[in-house]
Amino acid sequence: MTQPANNAEPSSAVPETATVTLIDGTTFCVCAPAGDIVPGGNLGLYFRDTRVLSRWELTLDGRRVQTLSVQPVESYAARFIARRTSTDGSDDNSLLLVRERLVGNGLRETITIQNLGPETTPVVLTIHAAADFAEPFGIDGKQPATHEPGPATVADGTLLLRHHGEASRGLSLTTATEAEITADRLTWQIQVPPRSTWTTEITAIPIVDDKPVEPRFQRGEPISDTATARALNSWRENSTSLAADDPRLATTLIRTRTDLGALRIDDPAHGRAFVAAGAPWFMTLFGRDSLLTSWMALPLDPDLALGTLQALAAVQGRRTDPFTEEEPGRIMHELRLGSNSTAIGGQRYYGSVDATPLFVMLLAEAWRWGADETAVRALLPAADAALKWLRDYGDRDGDGFVEYQRTSERGLPHQGWKDIDGSINNAQGEPGETPIAVVEVQGYVYAALLARAELATAFGDATTALTCREEAATLRRRFNEQYWLPDEGWYAVALDARKQPMDALTSNPGHCLWTGIVDDDHAEQLIARLGAPEMDSGFGLRTLATTMGAYNPVSYHNGSVWPHDTALCVAGLMRYAHVPGAVETAHRLADGLLDAAAAFGGRLPELFCGFPREQHSPPVPYPAGCSPQAWASGAPMLLVRAFLGLDPHIPQGRITLTPRLPAGWGTVRLDGLRLGPARLQLSAAGDTAEVHGTPADWTVDIRPRQVAP
Repeated sequence: MTQPANNAEPSSAVPETATVTLIDGTTFCVCAPAGDIVPGGNLGLYFRDTRVLSRWELTLDGRRVQTLSVQPVESYAARFIARRTSTDGSDDNSLLLVRERLVGNGLRETITIQNLGPETTPVVLTIHAAADFAEPFGIDGKQPATHEPGPATVADGTLLLRHHGEASRGLSLTTATEAEITADRLTWQIQVPPRSTWTTEITAIPIVDDKPVEPRFQRGEPISDTATARALNSWRENSTSLAADDPRLATTLIRTRTDLGALRIDDPAHGRAFVAAGAPWFMTLFGRDSLLTSWMALPLDPDLALGTLQALAAVQGRRTDPFTEEEPGRIMHELRLGSNSTAIGGQRYYGSVDATPLFVMLLAEAWRWGADETAVRALLPAADAALKWLRDYGDRDGDGFVEYQRTSERGLPHQGWKDIDGSINNAQGEPGETPIAVVEVQGYVYAALLARAELATAFGDATTALTCREEAATLRRRFNEQYWLPDEGWYAVALDARKQPMDALTSNPGHCLWTGIVDDDHAEQLIARLGAPEMDSGFGLRTLATTMGAYNPVSYHNGSVWPHDTALCVAGLMRYAHVPGAVETAHRLADGLLDAAAAFGGRLPELFCGFPREQHSPPVPYPAGCSPQAWASGAPMLLVRAFLGLDPHIPQGRITLTPRLPAGWGTVRLDGLRLGPARLQLSAAGDTAEVHGTPADWTVDIRPRQVAP
């Protein structure tokens, strides 16, 4: 092995305190601010849930470069600017280094060295490369990374990195200029003339089944001309344009539009895209996350909902498998693309209790927003299979409530959205035993039954409509009897294995406001509890009240703030706008969330710590999480829709608006809002709204503000 000039390999032991993430569909790159991928952690270039580069370190004359800046270009591209490290400790260095990187079914990196000085300068450029072909689970901090790099060969100017156990999979590295290539590095001996530049281009192309993948870029092609750029530009042209007078909201909506565009994954089977759960570790189809995000994104791009529904229907449960927790009719929780996936139960894992009713809810909502009726009808068997799962498997004991209990020790301990161990507790902080029936899922089931009834009525199936409405009415009555805690003024977070209410005050019942299962008699007390200081952090709604035994503001689910959770609760509050305190609480929670977004540069994180605003401002970031993350990115769109009171019913040619926007928002504008065949322009401020571009036979109903008694 040839050593660098200073006889020292670049250190891989120094932890990086910040990372840069580039994403394009199922390709993503996570690297250090200098652009390096340092081995031993979770940095890497990933393709279809496999790390195809676990090391990508650059040195000049055997030393790391000094990072000057990182310039984001797009979600899939960035420039890393650095200079050669001085050997004498001086600040005078004439060599500037620019690494321009983009991803898209592989990686392309253009390296430019600029000599700013008056003399020809020799330099040795080295790229150290390796691939361990690990999968995201096991390297994202949940389990230690133990993978060794795979074998490497050099042939015809190409470095081939191969998978340990599958010779048909690998990565091909080629360069535009002649280099010395060995099994773990590419080296260039360069003479850079004065006031001149030297450039090379390196491509890293995954190999699957002994064939190189078709990259979404060409050699020498400007970034703006690549297939990746064209796809994102097309999304921007076809999705709704958003603007607002409030600078916090305006910046956040711009980020929302960009991030959701980046999180789209094309589904060639149906010719549509679905939305992935989040970067970097969840760039794949997730039942709950993809469904809820698609719902939130309806005003931005209604096609995401139909694409997500079709993708999930294609992998809906068909058989009973305790290892993957697959059951007939069950909607999948998580899809992994790695050939030997270690993600919980394998490539497909079904351990989710809420994705199945959310599927039925979204199908009816997509129809109301103008989804193609033929496509909706084609998905009705999947919706009926989902409801059958809720009846036959979700409610195994026949008590009328849907509960969960994992069937494999590898499965998630909890199967609602708060899914880690210790996330469902009573007021004393004691965990409950499964099977557990969490509160929000009963609301989802209620809404799913009404959604299927609405579709059945529209399509002439009176029997199904009647059955579903009767089941929904029974569930609503029994839910309000058994989950309501009259001495506390809130709903239990769950019923435990003994059917005893778990009495912790959580954000979960806010989802029940969103679905409409809450009785008006209980709503006012619940709204007061959700809006109290023990729940409202000042930057959004906590997942668990400060007065509860398990409260910890730095925990994942027991006191942190999740933007999507707050947004769903705000949407629920606006559904109960006729109840005293609902609108005021919704405005306050949304205002705090936008302040948090501004503190995070316009991009809401997956979650952040739940400290009181008066104690820590700006909000304290959570130590780990996805960025961008799908439902956090979609949360601002749900806030906008909730305050617009936007409720379209395109099959009936009707749009209803009940605007109640916060005063500080000023005017909010949606341009190119796609509803069925129409492209609309909508603007609203306070309690007023205008809609332009509707077909002549449509009705626009703008309702005045309802005043709570």
